[in-house]
Amino acid sequence: MEKPDKNKNKRTLQGAVVSDKMDKTIIVKVDRLKWHKKYEKQYKISKRYKAHDEKNEYKTGDKVIIQECRPLSKDKRWRAISKI
Repeated sequence: MEKPDKNKNKRTLQGAVVSDKMDKTIIVKVDRLKWHKKYEKQYKISKRYKAHDEKNEYKTGDKVIIQECRPLSKDKRWRAISKI
């Protein structure tokens, strides 16, 4: 019997790196569209996530994919997987 893949059920998001000033940490801005029920229009909201960057390879402006992981620090719960 095979073991299930642990990374299969974890959420992934894509966004742009807005800061890489911290050591082994990047801040990724993720934009998404939300629907307003009363006015029946879409509007854009964004959220910033701190993500772990082990090799300091991602720079400001890069488009990246981040994946949910165990807590790595007080604010870090995401890990950078790849560049788009």
